[in-house]
This record gives sequence, structure tokens and C-alpha cells, in this order.
Amino acid sequence: MHSSGPFQLRPLTVLIGTLLAFQAGAADSTTSSQTSQEEEATSQSTVLVTAKAEELLKQQPGVSVITAKDLSKDPPVNDASDIIRKMPGVNLTGNSASGARGNNRQIDIRGMGPENTLILIDGIPTTSRNSVRYDRTGERDTRGDSNWVPVEEIESIEVLRGPAAAMYGSGAQGGVVNIITKQPTDKWKGSADLYTNQPGRSAEGATRRANFSVSGPLIDDTLSMRLYGNINKTEADSPNINDSAVSSGTTAAGREGVRNKDANLLLSWKIDPAQKLDFKTGFSRQGNIYAGDTSLSSASTTTQTLANSGAETNRMYRFDTSLNHTGNWSWGDTQNTLSWTNTRNNRMDEGLTGGINGQITSAESYTTSTLNDYRASTKADIPVMLGVDQTLTTGMDWTYSKLDDPFSTSQVLSSKTYGSGSTSYSLGDDRASQSSQGDVGVFVQDSIQATGTTVVIPGVRVDQNSDFGSNLTWSLNASQELGEMFTAKAGVARVFKAPNLYQVNPNYLLLSSGNGCPIGTSVGCYLVGNDDLEAEHSINSELGLQFKHNGWVSGVTYFQNDYDNKIVAGESLLGTYSGWNVYRWENSGPAIIRGFEGNLTVPLATSLSWTTNGTYMIENKSKETGNPLSVIPKYTINTMLDWQVTDKWSLNTTYTFYGRQKPRTSAENRKESSGLDTSEIGSYGLLGFGTQYQLTKTVRVGTGVSNVFDKVILRSSEGANTYNQPGVAWNANLHVDF
Repeated sequence: MHSSGPFQLRPLTVLIGTLLAFQAGAADSTTSSQTSQEEEATSQSTVLVTAKAEELLKQQPGVSVITAKDLSKDPPVNDASDIIRKMPGVNLTGNSASGARGNNRQIDIRGMGPENTLILIDGIPTTSRNSVRYDRTGERDTRGDSNWVPVEEIESIEVLRGPAAAMYGSGAQGGVVNIITKQPTDKWKGSADLYTNQPGRSAEGATRRANFSVSGPLIDDTLSMRLYGNINKTEADSPNINDSAVSSGTTAAGREGVRNKDANLLLSWKIDPAQKLDFKTGFSRQGNIYAGDTSLSSASTTTQTLANSGAETNRMYRFDTSLNHTGNWSWGDTQNTLSWTNTRNNRMDEGLTGGINGQITSAESYTTSTLNDYRASTKADIPVMLGVDQTLTTGMDWTYSKLDDPFSTSQVLSSKTYGSGSTSYSLGDDRASQSSQGDVGVFVQDSIQATGTTVVIPGVRVDQNSDFGSNLTWSLNASQELGEMFTAKAGVARVFKAPNLYQVNPNYLLLSSGNGCPIGTSVGCYLVGNDDLEAEHSINSELGLQFKHNGWVSGVTYFQNDYDNKIVAGESLLGTYSGWNVYRWENSGPAIIRGFEGNLTVPLATSLSWTTNGTYMIENKSKETGNPLSVIPKYTINTMLDWQVTDKWSLNTTYTFYGRQKPRTSAENRKESSGLDTSEIGSYGLLGFGTQYQLTKTVRVGTGVSNVFDKVILRSSEGANTYNQPGVAWNANLHVDF
């Protein structure tokens, strides 16, 4: 909203100029490399003695890597979050502990909530969920951004927790998930996949997925391409799946379904041995299949009809395109990226007031909110010798986001007048539906080989944001070898999250007749955006000890996040409108999260391995209210036994055990002042089996069963019962290479 023309354009101009400069330098490098083999050898002899900071940070205790092989052994049912949740410190939750939108669970790292998990696709932030309206409890009616790439087209997934994620900028307070897609191949290849997941209960939605991929060179080894397409459908749960769990007269919907369609093209141009240019463009569509009233309002004739018909109540269309240039020079490595993402969120009209907040009010009227995200970045890794070997990383990011949501700004208090001793508000006709935010971030990071056994990685980042001004991020990570088998690793960082486009928009308003108003008030209230908000921030720290010897790998890590300035629905009275109180979004007090993560790998035999990881949460709460930031298990244990029976046949067993889950313990709004439901979810475990068999050189088949013991949780949204845990289900997949 406060972005000026110079703020938007000057950083982009600099970055484009930098990219052109590197390309000009590439021409010189090409000429030089063609002069003689001796000069080329001399150029290539300058190597990075110390690894880049980015590579070393991926060896810190708060980092996990999921490979394509891992994904094929245990194919996710719907999207990548199904397997990411099995990493240490990761759960799937709503964005608050309210229970609204409970089944739209997203990736939650170390209890910081989904809004503090930054999702990347090939290193580029993916924020399409920001086009979805942000409710007073911090909920969005979205499943997040982890389902834009078909799982069969993922090469690997990097999960960075805590201090390792600090230099990624806003939104990485919990951590970063980087989904890396498969690259073009040097020979023409193709593949096709079919997948199905069939629940044991007819009330639960089944999944069917089909996709293809072709890849290969277009012009010798200079220009290559990769193209994939995907179609996927998961049925919604039955509208009455939770009837036996809820009180009479209330509703709690099951899991909503989704229709996915994806197409993506990547062209890779190897300009010369030193540099490469990648152009990528893609289109995705996600149609949400209604399962009932997920917002916990009273059901209406409209919502009941929609649920029974299996209608798509909202559709999200995402178009993205990017240009990425990488260079490998005698003096270091460079990477320059330009990207644009357009997201159109088309949905049926929903209530903005009181008990119908979020409930669909019309099956005939649709409104589209449009989000455009622009990004440019440049980065260089330069080896230097200043007393000790080190690699300096320096770079800059420019981002600009513009949101147009004509529906959610239809009730806004757009002008105010000052009476005697009080403030009154009035409605105006000049309410703008658009909001925007820009940010420029400059960062420097260094990986220092302090001694033969000691690596230190300091970093600093400065962001200038159009809404909240400047912000300083810093981090310090270190690794110390303790003999041949043990390594101590530690990190600490100050990270931040900028207010979102709804929180800072004075033209965005929520109305309530009581539910959501501060305790003690006797009238309804308005909640408006606040363009004077400060960024949320936290101090994230971790300390770990790792052991490696003869295939045995183990480690334990203590982590702590001191969270402050979290943005919440405020309680400071601004004034009144038509006798109702007016409040706004405000920065709140501190919260603390701390716990332990552990991992163990046991090489039972050459073809048999056993891996286990676990997370134990000591505390996760607001210091003011004592409430958890999100409803997550007290502890989580994931264990997998992987057996390569023959060259063609593999078996795996997975078991996940969740500790008890506790709800909020103190009231946070007027409706709950009479008391909260303190029902907990007891501990439970999920056992699964899977097998893959290579029938021929080009054909692989697989099958499996999940939740063998048929443990079912029905959502009632009383206490911690905020989601549905599906029962036993069978899956099968077919992979064909051609």
C-alpha cells in the first residue's frame, strides 16, 4: 500500500543490470575457454576449498532431505505434506488452536504455525495461499502451497528448521521447505504414473492420480527440455462423517476433496561450460470439493445442498514463470533469478460477520481475488583467503506483492470523524480493494574453516519493507568435530515475518455480534486492518550432537524459539460505529517454544536399514494466555524399516506414534469466557506396509496399506478434536518408463 514507484523499480533495475553484466562476463569466459585447454584447466583449478554456506547449513541438525527414492517407497496420498510431516519437528496443523478449518492442515515446523513455514519450489518462494482471506483467529480456508508439484516430479525436498533458514527472509521463522523438481535428462526419456488410494470406509474420500513426463535434448547437449502433466482427484468425505462425534445442532465437516490439474515446461540452455539459463513456466488448477461447513458455523440449506452434491466451492488457478541464470567462474559462482506468479482465487461468496463468518452464503455468486507476486534475486559465492579458507555469499532479493480482493473489503470503515472525547467511524464509497507490499533484502553470509575441525557460518540480512520499515536479521551457525565419530553443532538466529496483506489493509474489516470480541464487552465489534503494525520476530536457537560410525547415525538436538510481536486480533478500543466497538490488528506479547529432536539409523544388514526420528515438545505456548500456538502432539516418533529383498523387490514398514494433544486452556474471546472444552486427544499410532517390484526394465508396480489397525479420529472441534484422522486404506501405483 505504501510502495512508491522508485521502491518498486530501482532494485529490479539493478538486478537486471547485474544479470546482464554476468552474461557479458560469460562471453569473455567463453572466448577464454576456447583459447587453449591449458587455460581452461587453470580456470577450473580454482575450487571452493570451503563449501558454500548454503551447502554447509544443510548439514546442520535442523535439516532433513527427502529423496525421490523416499517418495517412491511410500507415495504420498494427496501432496508432499503427507511425507514431509514424517520429518523431525514437523506436523500438520491449522494456523491456530481455534479448531476452525481444522482439516485444512498445513506444514507446521517446530510449533510455529503454517504461516511461519516458507514453501519454495526450486528455490523460489511460493505464496499463493496469501490470496485467501485471513480470519481473526489466523485461519485461511486453504490447504497451503505444498501441492503445486506432482509428487512423481519431485527430485528431492529439503526441510530446514530453525537457524538454518534465517537468510531466506520473511516467513521462515519456523523453517523452510524447498521442493526441488526433476531436471531435463541428457537422453530422451519418458514416464507415466497411475496411483490410487482406496479407504476402508465409504464415508472417506478416495484418491486417483495420473501423470506423465517427457525429457531430453532438443539441440545436442546445448538445449534440453522437460515437460510434465498431472491430473488428480481426491473425493470429499461424506457430509455426515462426524455426526456421531458432534453435539446436536452443531456441525464439523470432514476432509474436503480436491481436483488438481498441472502442466509445466522447463527449457534449459547450456550457453557454454561455465553458465546455464533455465526458463520455466507452468499452470496449475486446484478445485476444492465441498465437504460441509468447515468454518464451524451453523449449517444452512445452501451449505447442506452443496455438501450433498459434491460441488466445487472454490477454485485456485496458479500461473508461474521464471528465468534463472547460473554461472561458474574462476572467481566463484553466481545465480540470478526473475520470477512472476499470478494466483486467481475464485470462490463462492462467504459471510464476513459473526456466526456466519466464513460460511458460504450463495451458491450462485462468485468473487475472484487476484494475487501477483514479483521477485528478482541475485547471489554470488566467492572463495576468499583472509587468514583461513572461507567462502563469502552475498546477494539481494526484491519482492513485490499486489492483492486485489473486492469481496472482503465490501464492509470496510473507510473514513472516520472525531467527536468530543471519542472517535466515531462512518462507511464511505471510496473503499479500495487493492493492497500491496514491497521488500528489498540484502544479505551477506560467510562459511569459515576456522580450524581443520571447526566451521563457523555467520550471516546478516537487512530488509527494507514498504509497510513496517527496516528489519535486521542475523544468524550464527557452527560445527565442531569431536574426534572421528562425534560432531557438535549449534546455531542461533533472529528471524522475522512481515504483516500480511490483510492485516495491514485498513480497508479489510471483520464484523462480529460477540464471538471474537474482547472479554467483558457487551456489544458487537469490528476488527479492521492496521497499517502501523510491526514485523513479528523470534530468536531461534539449537544445540545438537551427532554420531556417525560404520553406517550408524544418531543425533539429538535441543531447540528453542523465543517468539515476540505475534499479530493478533487486538483489544484496545479505537472508537465506535453505530454503537459497536472498533478494534484492529495489534502486535501481542511473547511466546516460547522449546523441545528436543532426535534421529537414529541402524544398518541391520547390507540390504536392511532401520531409521527413526522423534520430536518431544517441552512447551509451546503464549506467555500471556498459556495457550498453545498450534495444536500439536506432545511427542512424535516416526520409524521405518526398509528391506531391499532382491534387486527388483523392496519392502518397507512405517510406524508413527503421536503423543497426547492438548487444546487451549484460557478464553481469548467473549463467547468462550464461560469456559473452554479441555478435551484432549490421547496418544495413538499408525502402522503401514508397502512394497515395490520392478516387473521389467521399464515397469514398476507397488502396493501398500496405511493405518493397519484402523485408528480413527472424528472431528468435533471440542478441545483438541480439530481434525479427522482417516482409517485404514489401501493404495496401488504403476510406473512405466518409455
